[in-house]
Amino acid sequence: MGLLRSFFLIAAVGTAFAAPAWVNTNSTLSKRDPGFAYGTDKVRGVNLGGWLVLEPWITPSIFDNTGNSAIVDEWTFGQYMDYDTGANILWNHWGSWVQESDFEAIAAAGLNHVRIPIGFWAFDTSGGEPYFHLNQYDYLKTAVGWAGNYGIKVLVDLHGVPGSQNGYDNSGERGNPNWQNNADYVTRTQAIIATMSSDFSQSQYQGVVTAIELVNEPAGYYSQELLDTTRNYYTDTYPTVRNDGSLVVVLHDAFQSFSYWSGFLTEANGGSWVMMDTHIYQVFEDYYLEMSWDDHISNACSNAGNLASNDLWTIVGEWSTASTDCATYINGRGMGSRYDGSYGDGAAAIGNCYGQSGSSSTFSSEYKTFLRQFWEAQVSTYEQGDGWIYWCWKNEDADDWSYSAGLAGGWISSDPDDREYPNICG
Repeated sequence: MGLLRSFFLIAAVGTAFAAPAWVNTNSTLSKRDPGFAYGTDKVRGVNLGGWLVLEPWITPSIFDNTGNSAIVDEWTFGQYMDYDTGANILWNHWGSWVQESDFEAIAAAGLNHVRIPIGFWAFDTSGGEPYFHLNQYDYLKTAVGWAGNYGIKVLVDLHGVPGSQNGYDNSGERGNPNWQNNADYVTRTQAIIATMSSDFSQSQYQGVVTAIELVNEPAGYYSQELLDTTRNYYTDTYPTVRNDGSLVVVLHDAFQSFSYWSGFLTEANGGSWVMMDTHIYQVFEDYYLEMSWDDHISNACSNAGNLASNDLWTIVGEWSTASTDCATYINGRGMGSRYDGSYGDGAAAIGNCYGQSGSSSTFSSEYKTFLRQFWEAQVSTYEQGDGWIYWCWKNEDADDWSYSAGLAGGWISSDPDDREYPNICG
């Protein structure tokens, strides 16, 4: 997830996309069943965030325990940590943060999908990047096996690419995005997608791994060059995934409006089995932070028509019940919160963070009621599209972001069909 992480729709003129030159619109790709009836059944899932891609706000202890304030992302973790110490920290984390029991609990909560982020450095550090290039991919494959044991479908998400596609710590490297500035970065990214597509098209994974997301949150607002690179990458990489015929191609909207992507890789323009992933948060701009609880709910409900009318299968692949940026390091390690005025931009505090994030033991009954209403409003709205995948399954110190904490605390239902406020959106 990115620092903007809001439903950030750049004003853009709708563009009509013709079929790419490589597409034979008179032919039909194999349509072997991916294992889920996308477009008919609703996606209901959670992200396994902070596992194979570190994020300081999800597991702050990993970063705090280094004793080095310069370690703010996975790049600097690899840059500054002693190799043996760092490798053991990662192996211990990978072996404990997600286990088979998590998939059992996810299935018991009535969910049918997990989205699993992984970084390019699990496959390739040939550019001299300082990441720990270990056996992350083996952990991912083990998780796929666990998912299959409980009937859970897996969307594999390439969360970070060479050069960084957005400059967020979740891409692996905090700073400025440079993926678009080097053709080799894109070529390396395509090779990773080819590896995953080939591997997860094998019989032992079919019907479990159903989709591959080509890249998470490319910052299309950053420059026209980055947006053009993203669009061309989608067009060029689409057949790598689809040629097998059993995997869905997932495209993040690059923070553009749906009208910008109108006609892109639709069946009329040579595509098939393409899903759009949009991320909706209400915490990373003052406009949202200043909202009342009722306004947050109304804002969530207002997205229904847009989601329902998009011309590709559309999921909200990241969202949360959080309504503040009070979680530790949510804006980056060493950076504070806009909500309580500690962000460092000189803006006045909006409110007090106590009882808004952290342990649910500090949450009032009124706040928990709002969290339940906010969860239901978003679930109801996002199912006007093709479903949702919550960010994220668990968090060390931010229960307002944790699906498992919400289940334990009662503001998330163990049955997504069980609604206390069935008319929350009117």
